[in-house]
Amino acid sequence: MPSIVVLNQSGAEVGKLELSEKVFAAELHNQAVYDVVNSQRAGMRQGTADTKDRTEVRGGGRKPWRQKGTGRARQGSIRAPQWRGGGVVFGPTPRKYVLKVNRKLVKVALRSLLTDRFNKGNLVVIDKIVLDDFKTKSLVEVLKNLGAIEKKVIVITTEEDFNLALAGRNIPNAYVQTKQHLSVYDLINADMYVATEAAIKAYEEDLQ
Repeated sequence: MPSIVVLNQSGAEVGKLELSEKVFAAELHNQAVYDVVNSQRAGMRQGTADTKDRTEVRGGGRKPWRQKGTGRARQGSIRAPQWRGGGVVFGPTPRKYVLKVNRKLVKVALRSLLTDRFNKGNLVVIDKIVLDDFKTKSLVEVLKNLGAIEKKVIVITTEEDFNLALAGRNIPNAYVQTKQHLSVYDLINADMYVATEAAIKAYEEDLQ
């Protein structure tokens, strides 16, 4: 069974945590990660792009010239697509871009990412993160102690913390979020995870 060292905010070892093989020694499944991220990114699209076809463009109520005898090509409306100011052919209309994936696939993707970061040594487990204030330098100091300041990092907790959230907003390569609000897209966008013990146990409980 895999295990990992538990650190405190100063970067000192305070214990060891046994990890679930099913979650942190899972088979890597890149296709599952791709499918879930693709679905989540599609869900972010507003889908409000709209163009007018020939029935929606203003004008063009009468035939521009008679059908025969002018020597010109027959035309039925000045708002047909070939006319300047006419309607758009096959243009975008408001629609949903949602791609559905089932929950099992999302769990497979999460296990793959957690296993990958653990195997590469990019998973840091901390007993707890408590800041005395909401200053950016307070969180920067903690990340330096954990050796996570140089990488793109996600700080994962189980409970919302006002000080922690505000301190993390101003660090370009750090993102602070609770475990229940993190998506696969958020996780794949970070090189390193700094997670509390409680967050690790919550993942193990959800992904068994």
